[in-house]
Amino acid sequence: MQKNRKKKGRVSPVLVVILLIVVLAAAGCISFLVQRYTPSTEQMDQKAYFQLNDDTEAALVINGSVSEEKGRMIQGEIYASVSFVSSELNSGFYWDQESQAILLTIPSGVMTVAPGDTTYSTSGGQAAVQMEADGTVCIALEFVKQYTDMDYAFYTDPNRAVCRTEWNGLTQVEVTADETPVRYRGGIKSEILTSVAGGEILYLQETLDEWMQVETQDGYIGYVERQDVSDAREAPSHAQDASLVFAGIRRDHKINLAWHQTTSQAANDALGSAIANVTGVNVISPTWFSVVDNTGTLSSLASADYVSQAHGAGMEVWGLVDNFNENFSTETALASHSVRTNIISQLIQAAQQTGMDGINVDFEQLTEASIPHYIQFLRELSAAAHAANLVVSVDTAVPQPFTEYYNRGEQAKTIDYMVMMGYDEHYAGSEEAGSVASLPFVESGIQTLLEDIPAEKIICAIPFYTRIWTENFGQVGVTSEVLGMDGADQYVTQMGMTKTWDASVGQNVATVETDTARYTIWMEDEQSIEEKMKLIEEYGLSGVAEWKLGFERATVWNIISSHLTE
Repeated sequence: MQKNRKKKGRVSPVLVVILLIVVLAAAGCISFLVQRYTPSTEQMDQKAYFQLNDDTEAALVINGSVSEEKGRMIQGEIYASVSFVSSELNSGFYWDQESQAILLTIPSGVMTVAPGDTTYSTSGGQAAVQMEADGTVCIALEFVKQYTDMDYAFYTDPNRAVCRTEWNGLTQVEVTADETPVRYRGGIKSEILTSVAGGEILYLQETLDEWMQVETQDGYIGYVERQDVSDAREAPSHAQDASLVFAGIRRDHKINLAWHQTTSQAANDALGSAIANVTGVNVISPTWFSVVDNTGTLSSLASADYVSQAHGAGMEVWGLVDNFNENFSTETALASHSVRTNIISQLIQAAQQTGMDGINVDFEQLTEASIPHYIQFLRELSAAAHAANLVVSVDTAVPQPFTEYYNRGEQAKTIDYMVMMGYDEHYAGSEEAGSVASLPFVESGIQTLLEDIPAEKIICAIPFYTRIWTENFGQVGVTSEVLGMDGADQYVTQMGMTKTWDASVGQNVATVETDTARYTIWMEDEQSIEEKMKLIEEYGLSGVAEWKLGFERATVWNIISSHLTE
């Protein structure tokens, strides 16, 4: 009996093993769950995050993004290269190679700041502009901030500048937890960049299921849990510093500008006959000036008698200057401060001698490399012209993707009016026949300009000319010939062409075929002009310009005027 009881009390080894397996499995599950759901407390190396090598560098955080370029720490002040400042913060900081100085155009004029010159200095007394041993020109961000519409703050440990120049579309959230970590990536196992306290405002960059990508006030871009912040809301509107705005000169009425092609003194003398049937035009722009060489010498047909006659007819005179001479390289010449100054001084002097009211700049076929120098030319011209009470208008082609580098928004900052030349959709060198200025082409150009330029600065130019397109059967390509309104009508009659209104282009289209060729004209007439004027009125533009006097019919002037009421 005793033996049997002992035998019953014995534990099976198999059961022990099973229990051990269960216990170990449970411990493993618990450990896995703890490991999986316990947030990491690992801190990310902040210098590594900003990719800083040592204390001579500083991170540059611009509009919610950490730049690859690094700032320089010079005696406790943070500097950035002029190329970075110009491209990312304020393109008005222009390095002039000839004068070896920064040229900064502000509403009151042009500042010249040379490296090492302490006329303009930081709060620490250092020169605002410095040249490094490797030749890199750097500008103190504290100095940049004084002349830029920019929020700016400097932080240490690690060194970083946090800047903002763009506010459109910004949204923000508020931290609702007592404190929450900002992680490098979304997920509780990601390294912690920094922590933010309750009530702190964060800029929202992206919303995920359980996480939000945010920018902290001190320049970290990372992720916070959605449960720790408020719902997103629009950030407060930003008020631009009025002292940084170029007020310029603008008229209190709609502009109706007609270009007068003047290639000789005889054309000046014929002004009376050119405007005999013109009504409603309040600005005439004679093509008086051309830059003829790389020293900036101008050819000029400017005439005080012409100005006096135009004023007597109720018209201002905005003399046109072009870059059409083959001996003038816009890219090369405008890179020189002395050349820009030479051109400007001649224009101002001619205006003062003749009583001209403004300057119309018609520089075309600009290369990408020329644009920074061209924009600087416009800044310096505007400063000088406004000091002499002269209006500055600039002509530009209809914006296309391949001319995006023109940076028209920057051009428009200092000038008074930008004139979009709403034509040459199809031109002499086109491979196929088509409209010179279809309505969709013009409207698309207006819409693109309005993305960067206010309507009160935009004048839309319309053509008084068209092209007769000839497509010879059996031959590749087309040829064309320019005609004014009356000439086109006469050609239609002479050729017995059929004319039909095409609403898709906003024009009458005339066509005829012979045994050898097809002839087509997209007409510019009273109907097409009215459709273009409706666009100008619809978009609230500042006015209209016409190329050119002599191509029009007198009947178009009343149509144009009827759409220019305030």
